[in-house]
Amino acid sequence: RGPLMRESLLSLLAGCVFGAGLALSGMTDPSRVLGFLDVAGDWDPTLAFVMGGALLVTFPSFPAILRRSRPWLRAAFSLPTRKAVDLRLLAGATFFGVGWGLAGFCPGPAVAALALAPAAVWPFVAAMIAGMALAQRLPEPSEPARASADRQ
Repeated sequence: RGPLMRESLLSLLAGCVFGAGLALSGMTDPSRVLGFLDVAGDWDPTLAFVMGGALLVTFPSFPAILRRSRPWLRAAFSLPTRKAVDLRLLAGATFFGVGWGLAGFCPGPAVAALALAPAAVWPFVAAMIAGMALAQRLPEPSEPARASADRQ
């Protein structure tokens, strides 16, 4: 009970810090995100600076974290192992991009925006949840296909 409670509280704290960063940077405002995607019109570079700041933190810290034998609150790291670019990945990326371009939200900012303007973001969050449920029902690639694709 103790470790689970500590993990839950630290996860909540990390989520709150992430959400606050998204709100402070304006990434919970879909018009700002759509302005970033409008490279041929009235382009807003704010998102590029937010991404650049994230990369400045991630690039030096990620390798340092992975040098540890294990994460703080888990027995082992949980990292993706699949490297194949398959139809499932391409379809997911396409739906993500289309949703982001149409709504100006992606999952993190949408959840953070629930605290700021819930009526405006609920349709996106509902569609996101439906998409996640649908993705769970899709068949996984077969083992032989996965093994051969992972070797590439």
